[in-house]
Amino acid sequence: MMGLVLFPGDGDSASPDVAWSYSGFAAFRRQLAQAEGFILSEMQGFGGERLWSQVTTSLEPLLDRPDDGGGELAPADCGGILSRLEAIISQWQNQDDAPLLQQHIDDALQLTAVLRLCMEKNAELLFL
Repeated sequence: MMGLVLFPGDGDSASPDVAWSYSGFAAFRRQLAQAEGFILSEMQGFGGERLWSQVTTSLEPLLDRPDDGGGELAPADCGGILSRLEAIISQWQNQDDAPLLQQHIDDALQLTAVLRLCMEKNAELLFL
């Protein structure tokens, strides 16, 4: 499968990770952007003209990045993403169309476990 894996940079191969196909990660990010009140395809870097400075979201470090660029996020970024992601999961679980969102909910729950570990171990979140 071509895609990407997010995992803690703690050097422990037994640590949890979360993996998506590129199309699955794109769909996940579109859903997160929608939860934050904007449309990802309207943003710079995603085919649109809207500047990232025009939206306010602690998810920006996760959303505003190339799919295949690798890289990492600092533990401080992980903390901001974690708290917002937990709130979004709660919103999604309480929506009428929650079954349609179930894959995104599952992925988000996996991602929160990875983010939490990054914070506990003061490790970067790595993208591969």
